[in-house]
This record gives sequence, structure tokens and C-alpha cells, in this order.
Amino acid sequence: MNNDPNRRDLLKGVGVAGVGVTAGIVSGAVGLSGNSFAQPPGSDGKPDNRITRENALPGATDWQLTRVRTEPADGVRCPAIEGFCTRQSVRAGDSLGICVSTNPAMPFKLEIFRTGYYGGRGARLMQTIHSLQGQLRETPERGEKQLRECQWEPSVELTIPDDWVSGVYVGRLTTSSDKSGFGYWQSYVVFIVKDDRPADILFQCSDNTWQAYNEWPVKDSVYTHPKGNQGPWADVSFDRPYGKYPQIFDNPQTIGSGEWLCFEYPMAYWLEQQGYDVTYCSNSDMLSPERGLACKAFLSVGHDEYWDLRQYDSVTTMRDKGVSLLFFAGNSVCWVSPYRAGHDGRENRILFRGGPYGGDYKWAELRESQHGPFPHRGPDEGYLMGARNVDPVNGGGDWVCTMPEHWLYEGTGMKSGETIPGLIGWEYHGDPPRDLEGLQVVAAGTALQGGMNPQQWTATLYPGPAENFVFNASTIWWCQGLSSPPGHMLPWSHWSRPHGPDARVQAMTHNLLQRALARKQ
Repeated sequence: MNNDPNRRDLLKGVGVAGVGVTAGIVSGAVGLSGNSFAQPPGSDGKPDNRITRENALPGATDWQLTRVRTEPADGVRCPAIEGFCTRQSVRAGDSLGICVSTNPAMPFKLEIFRTGYYGGRGARLMQTIHSLQGQLRETPERGEKQLRECQWEPSVELTIPDDWVSGVYVGRLTTSSDKSGFGYWQSYVVFIVKDDRPADILFQCSDNTWQAYNEWPVKDSVYTHPKGNQGPWADVSFDRPYGKYPQIFDNPQTIGSGEWLCFEYPMAYWLEQQGYDVTYCSNSDMLSPERGLACKAFLSVGHDEYWDLRQYDSVTTMRDKGVSLLFFAGNSVCWVSPYRAGHDGRENRILFRGGPYGGDYKWAELRESQHGPFPHRGPDEGYLMGARNVDPVNGGGDWVCTMPEHWLYEGTGMKSGETIPGLIGWEYHGDPPRDLEGLQVVAAGTALQGGMNPQQWTATLYPGPAENFVFNASTIWWCQGLSSPPGHMLPWSHWSRPHGPDARVQAMTHNLLQRALARKQ
């Protein structure tokens, strides 16, 4: 690491009181009442950027799933209607195929929504396509390494309009009334619209992890191989529907939407509510650093466990060239997940658990000795994030303030030892590298696995080489402290749960972002 003495002092100097307005966010604090930062004057009191203009448009009053069913009842798939997109992310002008199966064959409707704030409604209707004819598609047999790869023809091909703003889009699939007379059935498809513009914030969606945990159609994830759940045994394909998310809670809104509505959407809803200039991308868009270098802050959000080695190299390059990295996530950068092309040559459509990150870290060694050898090995994630994945990595605990004098806590009123109940979970980081120069432990405490097995977690912050920094919140549940949007459900795991929006979490997030965005590019 760089030993420049100016870098050692950066944590004291970055974002000191009096920094100028950046991205329309004015230096200030969020009080315990939850009021957001003052905004520069404007017609609606918010900065003028693509996100505020988009969110000024009318939101949808009906965009969630209403009638859903899984078959079997305790399963994950919705065979009445289910589908997937032919690409994880698309730009304006790109073509996107949406592949749909209905059982029995029947007409269906596709409504496409962009998720965001929209005055609290949470999404905007972008397009409706009526009277599409559904067909019963073949459920693929398990292939080598238990791969389930659907070779369905698209039911509809979309060309992404030029005015569709970057974001996470869900397509709601709705059947006509079935022959039983019981009415319609619904599920989602999900995709990301990306762009190449310079922006303040790049929000990386954790869609590799969505797919790794996807059990569609029957127990077919990287965790369900007969050899065990910690080996490189199973391949998973993006060419299949997302089944209902199988952990933490029983949330019908997840059918077809991956983990987006579970863990990441509250961050996007809050960022857009506050008027931040944010753009979105897939894990697969980070295989080179160019996209991130056009932004000031990079966000890893929610449950971001599976990274291709090229992602790691890209984000390291971004840090070294001055982009601030904010890991509002837990269990991140845990498994090396190499991509390969799908059956028809489309790139980055299949991944597997290639091996652990961790370098010489004891948990990585333990995993390799027990289940290896893995074909791939990653570097020590602690030197990127500031803390590592630990064993046990899952449990629950309270956020505990350790440095109340740090600028992170400005406006929170928090004192040393004060807690935010339930904010840590259900997976987290710990064991920060002792030789990472300038690293500070800004919060730390004990999480309990199964309500009894203790583990020490740490939230950290360290300086980058160019007036930037790296923050590690050390929890999947950070976003739950920001907002509670429509279509979102609070999780519960390991006898612990987050409590929802908290003005202190909002204040800390504002403090981090305003300092990250104060850097001149």
C-alpha cells in the first residue's frame, strides 16, 4: 500500500467541515427526527439531475404482485407464469428478449416498471404490452454440474427507449383468467438499464448472488448439490426464471425479481428520494474499471457475495485512482465466481463457485482443505474492503458505536457504546488486516449465530491514495435502516432482525456520500 504521509492523515482531512456543495447535497446533519439534509433552492427543493427529473414523473399505484402461487406449495417456482430476460443489463437502444412460459398455454400481459422513489409509490409504469400468447416451455433436465439452462425463444423482444433512465426494472407478467375460473396469476422478470455517463454514484447490483441462491426449478442453486453446499460442484445459469427467494423470509414479491426487493431496493429508493445522482449496473458490467472510473463513489449493496476476479481487479483499480468504495453489504467478495458464455454464445450467462477469496486467511484455507481443491483462488478481500468474511459469517447483532468523534457520526448524537438494534446481520465481516495503513474500526461488536455461537464483526474505514476512502458497513441489513419502500419486507434471521428506517443510519450514509462526492475528478 502507498506510504505517503498525506494519505495517513486523509481520514481527518477528507470532507472536513466547510466542504462545498456536491451533487446538490449541502453540508449539514440529519437530526434524530429523520429530516434530510437541506437542499439547494429549486422548484421542488431538490437538485436538478436525471434522477430528480425522473422521480418527478407520476409513480404507479399498482406495480406489486397480487396473486401468486408456487407449485408445490413449499417450492419456489410459479409455473402458471414465469420468465427471464436474455441479458442481465442493457443500454438504451439495445434489444432485450423476455422469455415466458405459461401453464397451460394462455394469453398474458407484460407491464414494465422502473423501481425508484416516485413520491413514495416506489415504481413508474414504463410500458404495457397486451395480449401476448403464452406457451408451455420445457423445463430443462439437469446437465453437467447440475446446470439448468433454459433454451426458450423470447416471447417478446424490446428495444430499450432512449429516455429510459438507468435503474432496476421489473416486468410484471399477468396471465388471463385460467380455465379453472380462479382468475389471474403473476410473477416478475428483472433487468438493469445501464448507461455510460459520468455520474456521482455507481450502484452495483448483486445479481451474481441473486443467481447463486436461485433454486429454480427444484433445489438447483450452488448450495444444493449432493456433495455439499460449500464446493465448486454446481453451475447456475441466468437463462432461467428466478424462483421465490429461499432464505430469511417467505416473501412472494421475490418470485422473478431475484434478491432486488429483499436487500438492495431500500438503498435505491432512499438515494432517489434524496436526489442523489445515481446510475446502476450489473456485477457483469464491472469486469473492467472504465464504468466505475466515470463516477466518484462505487456502492456494493446488500448481499454481494459472488465476484469474478476481474471485478476485484476493476474495483481495486478504481480505488487506486480515487473512487471511494462504499460496501453497504455483508458477506461481500467471498467467492470467486468465473463467468462463461451460455448455450448460444451470449457472454457471462453461467457462473459457479470457483473458489474462495481470502489469500492466506484461515477461513479460506479451512474451506479449501475441507472441500477442495477449488479451481480458483482469490486475493485477500480484507485489503480491498477493510475487513474479511469470517466463520461463522451468519448471525445477528446490534451496531455498536466505537468512535463517536469520527465524522461518520456527525449529526447522529451517538455516544461510545450506543447501539442501533438489529442492524448487523444476517452476514457480516470482521478480522480487519492489522497492517492496512490508516484503517479505523468505526463500529464493532458481537453477532450470535443461532442465538448462541458468538462472532466478532467490525465496520471499518480506511483512506485511499487520492482523497478517497473505503467504508465497510459489515452488514447485509444496512439498507433496512434507510427506508421501507412498497414491495419490501423486513428480514428476520438467527433470532435477530433490523427495525427499519433509522435517522442515525440515514445520517451516517449522508456523511459518507457527501465526503465521497466532494472529491474533484
